[in-house]
Amino acid sequence: MKFEDKHAGNGSLLEEGQQYLGEKYQANGKPVANGRGEVSVKQEANGKCGMPRKSLNVYSWQEIQKHNQEADQWLVINRKVYDVTGWANRHPGGSQVLNHCAGEDATDIFRAMHQDLDLVKLYLKPLLIGELSPEEPSQERNKSPQLVEDFQELRRTLEAMNMFSVNPVFFFLLFTQILILETLALLMVWHFGSGWLVTVFISLLLAISQVQCFFLQHDFGHLCVFTKSKWNHLMQKIVMSHFKGLSTSWWNYRHSQHHVKTNIYPKDPDVDMGALFVLGELQPVKFGKKKIRYINYEKQHLYFYMVGLPLLTPVYFNLASMQMMYLRRYWADIAWVSSFYIRHFITFGPFYGIFGTILLIYFVKFLESPWVTLVTQMSHVPMKMNKEENQDWLSTQVLATCNVEQSFFNDWFTGHQNFQIEHHLFPIMPRHNYHKVAPLVRSLCAQHGLQYVKKPLLEAFGDIARALKKSAALWMDAYYETGSRVSTSTHM
Repeated sequence: MKFEDKHAGNGSLLEEGQQYLGEKYQANGKPVANGRGEVSVKQEANGKCGMPRKSLNVYSWQEIQKHNQEADQWLVINRKVYDVTGWANRHPGGSQVLNHCAGEDATDIFRAMHQDLDLVKLYLKPLLIGELSPEEPSQERNKSPQLVEDFQELRRTLEAMNMFSVNPVFFFLLFTQILILETLALLMVWHFGSGWLVTVFISLLLAISQVQCFFLQHDFGHLCVFTKSKWNHLMQKIVMSHFKGLSTSWWNYRHSQHHVKTNIYPKDPDVDMGALFVLGELQPVKFGKKKIRYINYEKQHLYFYMVGLPLLTPVYFNLASMQMMYLRRYWADIAWVSSFYIRHFITFGPFYGIFGTILLIYFVKFLESPWVTLVTQMSHVPMKMNKEENQDWLSTQVLATCNVEQSFFNDWFTGHQNFQIEHHLFPIMPRHNYHKVAPLVRSLCAQHGLQYVKKPLLEAFGDIARALKKSAALWMDAYYETGSRVSTSTHM
């Protein structure tokens, strides 16, 4: 079956991100005049733009959804169908990201994760195999067209407000903060020596620096702060690998999956804690029914405080990073991470020796770990975790994330990860703009009956343990077959 479209199909990818439809808003939320004509997806599909091109195969959603296996992966982006099977292993975000979205409409996911559409267009051209049949909706039939349209309208509004524009001074000041902390630590040991009290102060300064490095590399991992992305990648390697001693490839591989399929088990690696914890409602029942008991999950909220908080960074992050670098032969990452240890041996080795410097490094990571763990887990562990339901982008992210109240301290302490809803909806938006877009996001959620969760910082910390206790109760009911809390709907 062929369908003759009359405009350049390969250009539609860019057009989707550049069109501004409907009413626009200023930063204060007031409407402003729309400067561009309205171009709908239906017009695009029916060829009303007047530019000739060759005919394309057309497909139904039923046919597209069959191509959802690792060896057969199709995606729909802006009504165009792409076969990404052969490209998956070369995808910069990792093959798993594409595999997780195979057989689905990935328009909003694609737009959320990619900054340079001109560059990505070049990669997509040879992968184009067709388009949706004109009678097919732009999204799968289980999604609300109005909700999807309203979210895409919000994104165009935010683009018109320049909310995706980076303020380089903001990130320069963040990086300067790290340099000051590192310099103070060096000056203290050079001036006062390596006494235990000095060592404690040095460790605290370095731990604060490590946390701020973690937040800043997270920004560089998402943003194109400078004019060319290679500078952004270089800055992430400097901050993550040289200052923190972790692999950027490992982090980006995991974090891309987390953003694309947030809190979806087992696609999001952050909700698969292996033998240590059971999370959400589905995984505990699965483990319980199969009589899986690696630890006493009834006490997992206590294990979280005793094991999870102090050991996430010095043990789990470091082992996972080293494992990936070694197994996949990431030589560049190995060199960058080695520079972290070499720098410490040069600067602190004369005072502590080799063994003492290693102890200092991991004592700092031990101090850093509770801070990073609480901040990264508070917005996801207490929220909905489910198997794949292929919901729209807005619903998926809002149900799986929550915000923490804004204050100067909360913003700094969390690295602006107290705005997780906005960050997950718009990962490439610089964090200094989150508070500006939050009212518009909250308004859209209210319009569609989605709960926009915001809570105090300490309550968010406490909700981690409360969620773990709730999951433990589900595991116990399934394990001991009491049936008091388990229903057939929770089976995976």
